[in-house]
Amino acid sequence: MVRKPAQAGRFYLKDPEALRRQVEEFIRKDTRKEDVWGIVAPHAGYFYSGKVAGAAYSRINVPDTVVIIGPNHTGMGPEVSIMAEGHWEMPNGRVQIDSSLAKEILSEAGDLAQEDAEAHLHEHSLEVQLPFIQYFKTDFTMVPICMRDHRVSTCKGLGEAIARVVKSRAPCLIVASSDMTHYESHKEAERKDKLAIDKILKLDPEGLLKTVIKEDISMCGPGPTATMIFACKKLGAKKSELVLYNTSAEASGDYSAVVGYAGIIVK
Repeated sequence: MVRKPAQAGRFYLKDPEALRRQVEEFIRKDTRKEDVWGIVAPHAGYFYSGKVAGAAYSRINVPDTVVIIGPNHTGMGPEVSIMAEGHWEMPNGRVQIDSSLAKEILSEAGDLAQEDAEAHLHEHSLEVQLPFIQYFKTDFTMVPICMRDHRVSTCKGLGEAIARVVKSRAPCLIVASSDMTHYESHKEAERKDKLAIDKILKLDPEGLLKTVIKEDISMCGPGPTATMIFACKKLGAKKSELVLYNTSAEASGDYSAVVGYAGIIVK
């Protein structure tokens, strides 16, 4: 199956060369790069979240295989959807799905995930990661995973299933696509997001999910982030680092109702 770009011209520029220049504006070229297991990156329109995404991706070496886990905003498809066949067309070239890896993850995850393409057709959270990855790596394969079920048991089971499969295929990057607090004041977003980020930095996925519920944090990708942490811990990750945090107020100038963005690496 060919998955056509759903957000080109909306979340990011559609013209290939213009898109590459747009991404390049957010890239930090004077920073050290590391091999990492995982990354948290935002998925808003590049005008708002591109600076944070660019800073995070600038810090890492992108390997040949990338597993991208994002939240399901559309409500389409099953609770956990893994697209296991075909490729995604993007303005700067196609991205092939690693079918064998996707099917191994499906097998290892059992009832926790289903093979499905419907959930991916219009979902933006995974798609907007690809131009940043393509800027650094033109030839890579991916496994796209879309989650609507953010329960601890699902995140732990899926994350550890991913880890068991990719362990023999290292290196592999696991991307958690998530924005942070939505449409609260800049001050309140910073307060709430710090609580969630502290749990991520402690590599505490259970604590992250509990904090999001307890503090009513409107982070849209707690499940994908927790799943990534579970996977990375199983693979041997020992620490994480906040690369950059800001809110949409930096771009819009509106501090009354913002969205928060965090770029975090797990190594």
